[in-house]
Amino acid sequence: MINDFPQVLTIAGSDCDGSAGMQADLHTFFVRQTYGMSVLVAAVAGNSYGIQAAENLPLDFVAKQFEVLAADFKIKAAKTGMLGTADLIKTVVTAYKNADFGPLVVDPVITTKHGAQLLEDEAFTSLKQELLPLATVATPNFFEAQLLTGLTIKDRDDQKAAALAIQALGVDNVVVKGWHRPGQEQVYDYVVYADGSEEWLVHPYYDTEHINGTGDTFSATIAAELAKGKPLKHTIKIAHDVTVAAISKSIEVGHKFGPINHWASQDLNI
Repeated sequence: MINDFPQVLTIAGSDCDGSAGMQADLHTFFVRQTYGMSVLVAAVAGNSYGIQAAENLPLDFVAKQFEVLAADFKIKAAKTGMLGTADLIKTVVTAYKNADFGPLVVDPVITTKHGAQLLEDEAFTSLKQELLPLATVATPNFFEAQLLTGLTIKDRDDQKAAALAIQALGVDNVVVKGWHRPGQEQVYDYVVYADGSEEWLVHPYYDTEHINGTGDTFSATIAAELAKGKPLKHTIKIAHDVTVAAISKSIEVGHKFGPINHWASQDLNI
């Protein structure tokens, strides 16, 4: 039947070295056996050493991509990546409300993996007030959870409190991803669901610089599994296992901060 195959959408920027952003999302959709599409919002010129230049796409072109996809395909889930300006967030929110693209996974890209803030104040406010309330699930990292809540996360109790505070912003389900502290052998991700249930997802810490695209991969896996009709709790567990596998079996690409290995998850049989 037409459009019977699971189709999933990333709303993100292009990372030309393929390690993160739209490319990492599409890698993930492919290995999770879904058909991936994209609404391109920006383009980055960068490599394993860092980002050298970036350009946002015109807002009317971003909106047009939503329009043409909705006219033809049956997208069953979507996710966002970095949306760098308030106007872009407002455009995406309006276009998403007008489309029927299923549940939305919001990866609130606010900081770098080292905690440097990427968004200006106006865009940060729009993300909190307009985009997050649309989310079926939000997947902030440790640093982003602190910025979204104003809390300082020192331990697992603080991590749980931050997740509940983000849920209070209007997000049904929240995953606050953990942070590796010196001497810590395990990393803890905390999940709180719309029904009030909760769980901790635990994995070993891997000492590697090949971690580009981990957040993208985690959120993209959730979107892919939702597009296949899987229950949310099951999709989050799959996303955790897929991402950990991709980190644990690194591939040598680039001289410095490299990509994770999306192929590794295919050995999990999940």
